Amino acid sequence: MLVLKRKNGEAIQIGDDIELTILAIEGDQVKLGIRAPRQVDIHRKEVYLAIQEENTEASRSTGLIGQLLKQQEK
Repeated sequence: MLVLKRKNGEAIQIGDDIELTILAIEGDQVKLGIRAPRQVDIHRKEVYLAIQEENTEASRSTGLIGQLLKQQEK
């Protein structure tokens, strides 16, 4: 993990098209601004993990439905 120190108003560039800017520091919270192309998905980590879990569960149920349909065809 790369660790960088930034002050209010400073930014971090990721590749050619993603920029993270420190907008405010209030107590133990940091407010970030993220500039990225529209096609780049940006989520809080807990939301991303929940989406991944839902996708995994959906693919499992889709797999089970497919197996049931194949059995019915026989």
